[in-house]
Amino acid sequence: MVHEQLVGIGEVGLGIGECLLAVRHDLAHIEWCWLALGSEGRGEQTFATDHDNALVFDVPAARSVDAARAHLLAFAREVNAGLDRLGFPLCTGNVMAGNPDLCLTVDEWQSKFLAWIREPTPLALLNANIVFDFRPIYGASPLAERLRTWLFGYTQANPSFLRLMTQNALDVEPPLGLIRAFAVDDEPGVKGTLDLKTRGTRIFVDCARVFALAHGIAETGTAARLAIAAERLGVDRRHVQATLHAFHFLQLLRLRQQEQPPVPGHPNRLDPYSLHEVDQRMLKEAFRMAKQLQDRLRLSYRL
Repeated sequence: MVHEQLVGIGEVGLGIGECLLAVRHDLAHIEWCWLALGSEGRGEQTFATDHDNALVFDVPAARSVDAARAHLLAFAREVNAGLDRLGFPLCTGNVMAGNPDLCLTVDEWQSKFLAWIREPTPLALLNANIVFDFRPIYGASPLAERLRTWLFGYTQANPSFLRLMTQNALDVEPPLGLIRAFAVDDEPGVKGTLDLKTRGTRIFVDCARVFALAHGIAETGTAARLAIAAERLGVDRRHVQATLHAFHFLQLLRLRQQEQPPVPGHPNRLDPYSLHEVDQRMLKEAFRMAKQLQDRLRLSYRL
């Protein structure tokens, strides 16, 4: 609850700031919408985060798209810089609205999405994992909804793309050990730890995204996506609740770790044997639920 309140307060502040900057940059003649991507798009940002965002816009036929983009890019770069000053670091991968590749008209976004769907290279799948969780934050939200409706029309009709997205969601297994309870890493610097994000919450996030694209689920949050997909697939309610509790428990552990990271530079790292006995059992069960979710996805696409 506290995490959701902090995210909400931050987005209200962002909206006010964008409104003031939009006036100064003279964007009244442009229909535009600021999009949150990635974990922000899902409403799942943690303390260790940057900002992933983009812009979608539209202009009257008589106006220049390039001129409108130039105005929007100047505005977006000022917003990105402002967020950086407020403590949200710039995205090292340049997944930001100030990047010309992510400041596009509805038609341009559709072309980009279509290229990813038709030629799902590893880079295209990575981009899809980030961008397909888009959520309107401020501006003309109908632009975002048009884009989402169009996207579902293509993903639901393209089983080969969904199979590749599914394979991507199955690439990482939860760290369950064969002899000991957990399979920890042996690499220097992180020895004896596991990554709660890449081998934990990411599994729930990736599986939920596939279900959302396959079933036209407009919600972007992982828990909401899983709950809606389960209802449509007729999954037992008790199992659904267990899956959601597992996801939320892993998110809670991530927040605890990020407050005082035991491994510098690795905010999602955890030594599972440093937990008390009850939390260890809960962590093992959370990873078991992640594996069951992958099994259900694997069965759905016969992988």
